[in-house]
Amino acid sequence: MNPYFFLLPVFFCSLQAQAQTGSPAEPVRYIGGETVDPSVHEGRLRYAVGVESRQTLRVNHTHPELADNQGWTYNHASNLCYWNNTFYQQYLSNPVDEHIAPGQTLVITSKDGRQWGKPEVVFPPYVPPTGVTIPDSSNGYMMHQRMGFYVAPNGRLLVLAFYGHTEDPFGQGGIGRVVREAYKDGTYGPIYFIRYSSHPTLNGIRWNETNTSYPFYKKATDTGFLDACNALLSDKLMTFQWWDEDRGLDGFYGGKKAREALSYYHRKDGKVVALWKRSHSALSSDNGLTFSDPVKVPTLIMAGGKQWGQRTDDGRYAICYNPIEMDEHRFPLALITGDDGILFDNLLIVQGEVPPRRFFGRWKDFGPCYVRGIEEGNGNPPGNDLWLTYSMNKEDIWISRVPTPVRYAVSGPVMDSFDGLTLNGGVPDWNIYAPKWAPVSVVNTPGATGKCLELSDKDPYDYARAIRVFEEGNRIETKLRIQASQNTTGMLEIDLTDRYGNRPVRLRFDEKGSIVATDGSTEKHLQAYKPGQWYDLTFRVNASPNGNYDLAIDGKTVLEKAALAEAVKSVERLSVRTGPYRDLPNRKTPNEEPGPPLPGADEAVTPAVYYLDDVLIKSIK
Repeated sequence: MNPYFFLLPVFFCSLQAQAQTGSPAEPVRYIGGETVDPSVHEGRLRYAVGVESRQTLRVNHTHPELADNQGWTYNHASNLCYWNNTFYQQYLSNPVDEHIAPGQTLVITSKDGRQWGKPEVVFPPYVPPTGVTIPDSSNGYMMHQRMGFYVAPNGRLLVLAFYGHTEDPFGQGGIGRVVREAYKDGTYGPIYFIRYSSHPTLNGIRWNETNTSYPFYKKATDTGFLDACNALLSDKLMTFQWWDEDRGLDGFYGGKKAREALSYYHRKDGKVVALWKRSHSALSSDNGLTFSDPVKVPTLIMAGGKQWGQRTDDGRYAICYNPIEMDEHRFPLALITGDDGILFDNLLIVQGEVPPRRFFGRWKDFGPCYVRGIEEGNGNPPGNDLWLTYSMNKEDIWISRVPTPVRYAVSGPVMDSFDGLTLNGGVPDWNIYAPKWAPVSVVNTPGATGKCLELSDKDPYDYARAIRVFEEGNRIETKLRIQASQNTTGMLEIDLTDRYGNRPVRLRFDEKGSIVATDGSTEKHLQAYKPGQWYDLTFRVNASPNGNYDLAIDGKTVLEKAALAEAVKSVERLSVRTGPYRDLPNRKTPNEEPGPPLPGADEAVTPAVYYLDDVLIKSIK
């Protein structure tokens, strides 16, 4: 008999205790069974109901006045805060490529999260002082930041970013972190360095006021600004986000170990959960003064995209990330939720769209990238929504509003007339995808009283989309009214889908003035449609084995027992979009092959406008 056999139970109990979920060995755990199907943009996940996604910057290289007045096509690493009843969204920008000079940082603002102003440069490209020559800066200077804002205890808003050398701003490539104050009148104060990199340059130079382009913050005369800066420097949890660029050779971070792109939240027991790229996490019991060693959480599948975690306004928790181990193809953007900040379930779509990348650039990964929310203490917009910011293809900048409590299922019939909604306001229970050139809006019903939903599109490479999740069932009746403002350009596609995004029922108002529907693998031209005329559509879907559907237009049956385009067990979503279904780029699409801009990427096409009203969906026997 093994003489140590009696010790084995103690040994295994010890291992079990060390691996307890919620402990430093496994701070968080995803307990759901859903995973991503990499073959489609949506990943065959369910939607978080009611997410509103809007593009805040559509880059335009040849007509920069229509975008940010810059025309630079690499835009990424956005951050978000809410201050003075205003959303502030920050992002960094380069002319073409990631980590290639020059680089600058811009801010966009909005009062409601829907209508956004024009971006403003807040940190311009770095120009060294006259006579200062740094050997390791021959490739120029860039910006890099993991943190963009800080709302100080005295109410001041600080905007921050980091200057470094191209192509590596970390360690010896870093210069320092800059800060300026945002004023309530929309202007900004002078730029200062708030912290220099603790790393010397390759030839031993130490950064300070004598060899940098902006003064040190202590030269400021505004005591309120100084107090705000000092409060930030003393906040060891907030400033732990700076660790990436400057590892703190001077002991600034207290010797804490970390990974890339910190996000954190407080659990209900007061412990702080740290989240980093590539599934890493750690715990702190002293509000961030110290942390456990980072560990890789095996149930969180991700790559080099950022993950974001926070406590939501309903008292629960959410973690948002790209749930796939691919760096170059970061889609979809999804979230998981939980009650205690430890256990998370229900992997759901926040952003399932991946439009074409219009401009090539180095390391411009496909999909919604580098998600961030509003950091604890940096404001809380009205309502109970989770707000998220991210770049799309590292090209355009987006924001998503996620209603809480987060849910994926709907009970009971749908009866949406839109009449009680606010013009240009939110659309409860609808998932909205609205590029700058393809907005989705609540408008007055043309030629009648009441309100309806308008989907407008002049984007050559994207579309407007509105999705209504309804109670899942295998026998469903769906009624809706559609009006097109034209019939010689644009298209409107209407799908009924199952929970996985399969599209058994498909109908199209095409660019030739015809209403076209699928009957199995065959497309049938049902009738012509006229601009400015409403059409009442009624679908009766039987999704049982060998399922079929009936379609009536204005009360007249035009299809009876039409075969489903795809076999499904049930349906649960109505999808309306101003363009064809897409799943390109896919996981095999080359990411780093140089090429010219997509033809006509900066030119609007002839607008197509559609109206949607009176959506009624119910189960039938």
